[in-house]
Amino acid sequence: MKPLSNTFLRKIGRIALLLFAAAILFNGMTPLQVQAEPALTHELKKDALFQGTPGTMIIKNLKTGKQFVYNQKRSIQPYTPESSFKVANALFGLEEEAVADEYEVKRWDGVIRQFEVWNRDHSLASAMRQSAIWFYQALARDIGSDAMQRNLDRIGYGNRDISGGIDTFWLDSSLKISAQEQIDFLEELVNESLPFQKQNMKTVKRMMIDDDQDDYTIHGKTGTRLSDMGLGWYVGYVETKRNIWIFATNVDSSGTTARNITLESLEKLHIINRPDTGTSQ
Repeated sequence: MKPLSNTFLRKIGRIALLLFAAAILFNGMTPLQVQAEPALTHELKKDALFQGTPGTMIIKNLKTGKQFVYNQKRSIQPYTPESSFKVANALFGLEEEAVADEYEVKRWDGVIRQFEVWNRDHSLASAMRQSAIWFYQALARDIGSDAMQRNLDRIGYGNRDISGGIDTFWLDSSLKISAQEQIDFLEELVNESLPFQKQNMKTVKRMMIDDDQDDYTIHGKTGTRLSDMGLGWYVGYVETKRNIWIFATNVDSSGTTARNITLESLEKLHIINRPDTGTSQ
């Protein structure tokens, strides 16, 4: 029997906490009689970085549990993951042996697509880096609907709805996930506590490397709703010498915008230092 994901257990824990609180009130006790945990969530004031673009961002320290949030209300609202879903898609493909490893190549079908870098053969890793949608659509078809649904259910990824079609459900379609749910998924991926083979999780994390510096390494994946550039994601984590921070940002713009805002915020929080600025931690 496959182990339940920590995300699912967290959801059960939240329900149990609500039932416990209700029981306390029912028995005439006041909430003041329950010792509160220290506040670990801190509201970020990053309006200048967002420059009027609606969005949300979560940055969480895996060692301490401390979490910074911009626009907490939006952080729990579900949106289509777009190409940020490639992280989960790659993991499912490896787990189901729909692809052998990160180096396996799919031949380009000759269809001219909107980005020149897509119009060539790609491997699992290069298609992740270049966000070549056609490769991951083919991978999803190879995985198949039954296995795709089973894996989404195993990790509790968003609303787990693939009714939009096996090769389109994550692209402005039926699958939706919030920034907070992205954080939950990424935390388990980083900790290698998802119910998958550890080697597959290590492979996906290696494929996500977006910027490798002496003092930090950023693993990240963008996602953009290409129909109107009206939704952008940047999700992932950054390893420093002392900490690991996971992040999830979505905006009513492109993935590039989400990425830029995230990197600037990581810098403002002194988590990373890009050339000639700040100190990483």
